[in-house]
This record gives sequence, C-alpha cells and structure tokens, in this order.
Amino acid sequence: MAPRSSEVFNLTFDAADPDRLARFWATALGYEMEPPPDGFGSWPEALAAWNIPEDRWDSASAVVDPAGVLPRIFFQKVAEPKTAKNRVHLDVRSWRGAEASPAERRDLVDARARELVEAGATVVGPVEDLGSYWVVMLDPEGNEFCVT
Repeated sequence: MAPRSSEVFNLTFDAADPDRLARFWATALGYEMEPPPDGFGSWPEALAAWNIPEDRWDSASAVVDPAGVLPRIFFQKVAEPKTAKNRVHLDVRSWRGAEASPAERRDLVDARARELVEAGATVVGPVEDLGSYWVVMLDPEGNEFCVT
C-alpha cells in the first residue's frame, strides 16, 4: 500500500511567530493544530517532560489534516525576516469541479479572500488571465499565496 502524503513529507515554513502562522494556515486550509503526543495533555506538558527550556517552547508549531491524508505543515522559528518573493507558494482553492460558472467562481474566490483577510491575510490584488481568475494574497508574515 502506498504511504499517505502525510507520511512522505512535511511542508515547512520559516516564521517569526510559528504559532500565529500555524493558526492562520489551519484556518485557511481547514486543518487543525497538531495535538500533543500520546500520553501528554498539552504541548507545554510534553515539552517540559522532554526538558526543552521554556524560552524555546515557542520555536515551532504544526498543523495537520483532520483526515490524516494531506501533508503536515510545520512552522519553525527563524531569526531572519522574509526578504524575497517565495519560489513556491500554496493555492487555496475556493471551488472544485467545472459546475460553477466563471461569475460564480469569481464570487467564491472573492468570498474566500475576504474570509482570509479576516483571519490575518492581506490582499495583493486580483488577477485575470486566460479565462482564469485568482487573488494574490500575503499570509500574516508576508508569504505569498493565491486564492483560486
């Protein structure tokens, strides 16, 4: 049996505030915050048991697909700020299939973009090209992504 994508790779983001960025992406993707390992009631309890210094407890966070199929997304604290455009980005899909008309698709994209602004994203701008429409956005730390 082929492994699930969650068993093959993590997608990793560098971040100034891993927990804040993890919470944004959990909202954006319908993921949930990664629960603490079995045997622990909370992450602080686990980190204390592993003798991780308390001043390092904010150094990472992760979100997981509730169905356990899609990849885990890991957020790690880094000191340096983001300085250039992403070479890879996520597209957050707001509709599926071909049943929606172009006008309906545009409305769905715009509605999803508004939801993500409420969650902390910033709109860069809408794009129309070759019959497609999407909105370019920035997550709370300035990482580019698109709503399609």
